[in-house]
Amino acid sequence: MLIGVTRETRPGETRAAATPATVRQLTGLGYDVVIETGAGAGSSITDEAYARAGAAIGTGEEAWRADLVLRVNAPELVEVKRLKEGATLVAPLAPATNGGLLAALAAHKVDAFAMDAVPRISRAQSLDILSSQANIAGYRAVIEAAHHFGRFFTGQVTAAGKVPPAKVLVAGAGVAGLAAIGTAASLGAVVRATDPRPEVADQVKSLGGVYLPVDVETEQSTDGYAKATSEAYDRRAAEIYSEQAADVDIIITTALIPGRPAPRLITAADIASMKPGSVVVDMAAAQGGNVEGTVKDEVVTTGNGVTIIGYTDLPARLPAQSSQLYGTNLVNLMKLLTPAKDGRVSVDLEDPVQRGLTVVHQGDVLWPPPPVQVSAAPAGATAAKKPGKAEEPGKAEEKAVRAEKKLSASAKAALVGTGSLALFLLNAFAPSEITQHFTVLALAVVVGFYVIGHVHHALHTPLMSVTNAISGIVVVGALLQLTGSDHVVLVLAGVATLLASVNIFGGFAVTRRMLSMFRKA
Repeated sequence: MLIGVTRETRPGETRAAATPATVRQLTGLGYDVVIETGAGAGSSITDEAYARAGAAIGTGEEAWRADLVLRVNAPELVEVKRLKEGATLVAPLAPATNGGLLAALAAHKVDAFAMDAVPRISRAQSLDILSSQANIAGYRAVIEAAHHFGRFFTGQVTAAGKVPPAKVLVAGAGVAGLAAIGTAASLGAVVRATDPRPEVADQVKSLGGVYLPVDVETEQSTDGYAKATSEAYDRRAAEIYSEQAADVDIIITTALIPGRPAPRLITAADIASMKPGSVVVDMAAAQGGNVEGTVKDEVVTTGNGVTIIGYTDLPARLPAQSSQLYGTNLVNLMKLLTPAKDGRVSVDLEDPVQRGLTVVHQGDVLWPPPPVQVSAAPAGATAAKKPGKAEEPGKAEEKAVRAEKKLSASAKAALVGTGSLALFLLNAFAPSEITQHFTVLALAVVVGFYVIGHVHHALHTPLMSVTNAISGIVVVGALLQLTGSDHVVLVLAGVATLLASVNIFGGFAVTRRMLSMFRKA
């Protein structure tokens, strides 16, 4: 099959759907690749670089008429006819809000994979363009804010006076929000963050931010994407945003709900309370904006001197990196679709990842896909209850946990009893040599465990402690076997002692070197 990479027709788009590195990977899967002339110009990739990677350089018509077309943006309706019938299109298609495009693709017999519809499950992370591009957008949002802020992010004490650090509020701790938190914190700012999911507090803290909890119960997501929040949450969150707007210097908003307009987080009153020179970056500008007063793709300065940035092309402002990550996402999809590496697409609609991505197939629109349960939290189970008697919240879960623990204890007792009986019978009827070997094994386990277990925890990591304990058991057992007369046993025991000792000493040596990295000179 021939893969075509076209030039992007969206104004201001600088990314490309393939780089020389990803072209090599695609040809390694058995595909031929044709690149439209100048497709990589916005990312500083020359046609010669593509040619050296193994791609053919062709016209736009040749790229559009390929068997499989890769794009960074969805085609316009008039561009659908440039695809040949029966071709395959891979691009972000916004299937929840772009029914007309899906219908046009189906009428043209084009199979379509929507890269912005990747199920949020672990196995599909390598295909998730929303994550890879949001990571770049979050980083770039801070850079744009710093450019317009006009002051240091980090605090400084100089001979000319003290400079306080900038205060940054990040609304939303998804991929983009976490990237913004990490970038702002690394620049020295005091970073605060909000998010409806309290479980992200540790992630915010690990990146140097402070999590601001909204103490209202919220619904957990079961598909990995954001959910609409409750009215109680919105009221409390609005109070926090108002308090923070009057205090912080920079606000970065990232809240999006797939298939719906962006929720309004920052009001005009909040903007009016901000200090002159403050900056707001609205990363949801493409979906209507989280900030009142945002203008899509423009920078607006309010009457009180607050700058509101509504750029929708943040990933495209780092085109080389964005193209590489996006191209890698596409390569990972092609690996999934080409299990035989024979240059032919094989679609398995029983696979939840492929089914989630497939929005048009053989003339039929397949959107929306069946739901995929991805939440770690178990779905609320309904239990039979007696009429007129309500059970206290949490009682059913407590009973289930207690029953599980009781069952686990019983199972353990039964397992220990069965093992003890089997060991007794084996020693009662087995030859004396077997009994001797079991004795050596038992002693090795006990002695090895206590020898390694009493080493101070600072000297080895938990992983090394487990492997060292196993190696200690091997060493003790092998040393006991060295007293025998069988030459084969002596040789095996000597080799075991050597290898296990190397593992133990090597583990301690590596740990010591790791610890030395954290000691002050």
